[in-house]
Amino acid sequence: MTFALPYSGGRHADPVPGAPALEVRDLRASHPGMEFPALDDVSLRVPPGTRVALAGPNGSGKSTLLKAVAGLLAPESGSIRVYGNAVGACHHRVAYLPQRSEIDWRFPASLRKLVATGRYVHLGWLKRPGREDHELVHDVLIRLGLETLAERRIRHLSGGQQQRALLARSLVQGADLLLLDEPLAAVDAETKERISDVVSELWQSGKTLITATHDLESLSSEFDAAVYLREGRQTVPETGAFVGLPLR
Repeated sequence: MTFALPYSGGRHADPVPGAPALEVRDLRASHPGMEFPALDDVSLRVPPGTRVALAGPNGSGKSTLLKAVAGLLAPESGSIRVYGNAVGACHHRVAYLPQRSEIDWRFPASLRKLVATGRYVHLGWLKRPGREDHELVHDVLIRLGLETLAERRIRHLSGGQQQRALLARSLVQGADLLLLDEPLAAVDAETKERISDVVSELWQSGKTLITATHDLESLSSEFDAAVYLREGRQTVPETGAFVGLPLR
């Protein structure tokens, strides 16, 4: 069963039975103005309910891969399937948490309104959030310790509060596949603990998590598998490095 969304020309499709949460084949992608591709010949297959780390130095292609899966960057070649469907076939099933630097925090919006934008994928642009949407936003703000800041303008939030706000926006979307770009980078101890607890709860509830990270020491304890990238290509990790489940 599919149905049209009022805010786009796309359609929402049911998952294909037995399909992986994510399947990427021979992906090549570039950013405008780049001489060389940001990703080249990248392939992986992620079963539902899996925690996958994207590991590699800055500029290795981790963020680019997440954006391509989220539908924010069109591939030059190769394919991406999400629960057996093309990217964009079901927007609400995929939530993307960007790095804080990608958000214009000067925008005159409250924390509550920022988080509520995570519901637009269900509502469309012409329908206002209803009671259930507001209750969900309120519950998620409590879950992340942000309820007392709900009416604060986002430009007045600390870095850790901003990161929790972005995670809250992803949570209210109710997605099955979450793409997290460095969720614990440069945050305070309280935020790190809150985010880590919520991410653990998401995995235990059956969600699929793909996380870009620099923290190589936590790979074996926090993830089921790891994909290593360098200069846009998958690489073989050093001897003894965590790999986990086969993802090809």
